[in-house]
Amino acid sequence: MKNKKRNSGSCNPMEWVNKMVSEPYYLFHFLAFFSYLVVRISSSSLLSPPIAHHLLYREFQAFLALSVLASIKLVKEETWEAFIADVLFYAKLLLVAVSLILDYHLTLWYIMVFSVIYIVTQQPAYEGLGTASKLTPLQLETLLTEGNTSRFWLVEFRALCSSTCIRASRCFPELSIIYSNKNLSFGIVDLGVFPNAAEKFGISLSGGMSQLPTYVLVENAAEVTRFPEWDFEAKSSHLPATKKLLSKHFELDRHLVEYLHGK
Repeated sequence: MKNKKRNSGSCNPMEWVNKMVSEPYYLFHFLAFFSYLVVRISSSSLLSPPIAHHLLYREFQAFLALSVLASIKLVKEETWEAFIADVLFYAKLLLVAVSLILDYHLTLWYIMVFSVIYIVTQQPAYEGLGTASKLTPLQLETLLTEGNTSRFWLVEFRALCSSTCIRASRCFPELSIIYSNKNLSFGIVDLGVFPNAAEKFGISLSGGMSQLPTYVLVENAAEVTRFPEWDFEAKSSHLPATKKLLSKHFELDRHLVEYLHGK
C-alpha cells in the first residue's frame, strides 16, 4: 500500500491565508519579509547605478536559489510543517545576505528581528488527530491493561514545544487514518504536558526533548518495538520520523493485511 507524501486536500490557499493572519509565527515572518520590499523601494533612488545593478543581480540569485531549494524540499519533505520550516529558514538566510549589500545596519536589524521571532513565537503544529486518541498517561495505562481494548496500540509520545515534533506532527494522524482498525489503535501522549510520565515509558528527557517524538508499539500491554531505538553508547542521532519510515518500522501494512484476512 502506497502512502501519499502530503494530503493535498488538507491544505488549501484560504486555510493558509487564515493562518497567516491568526498565527503570530506566520504573521511576523510575513511582516519581516514584506518590510524588505518597503526598504528596497524607498532606498532605490539613493543607490548609485553600480550598487543598484549589483543588488538586483544578487536579489535575482537569491530568488532563484530559494526557488530551487523550495522545489527540492517540496519533493523531499512529507509534511507541510517541515516544508514551511525549511523554506523560511533558507529565506531568512538569503534575506540577511542580500540586506548586507544595502546596509550592514539593516542586516543587524533583521538578525535581531528573526531572533525575537524565534524567542517569542513558535511554528504551529498540525491540529488534526486523524483517528488517534489524545490520551493522558493514566488513560493510556488503563487502556493497555484492559483486556477488551485493541490487541495492538501504537503510541506517539511528543511535546509540541519541540520543533522536531512540530515538523512530524502530521505523520502520525495521517497514518492513523490509513491503518487504524479493531486490532490496531493509535494514541498520542503529550509529554510536554505530562513530563513526569516520560521515565515510566522508558523515555529520558534529561537532554531536553531530543528523544521526542518516540513511537511505541504495544501488544497486549507488552512493548513490541519502538522508534527510535536509542543507542546511548553510540550517541547517534536518529532519522527524522516520516510516514514511510514509521510504516516500515512497525510493519503497518502487514498488520492491516492480517486484520483484513482475519475478518
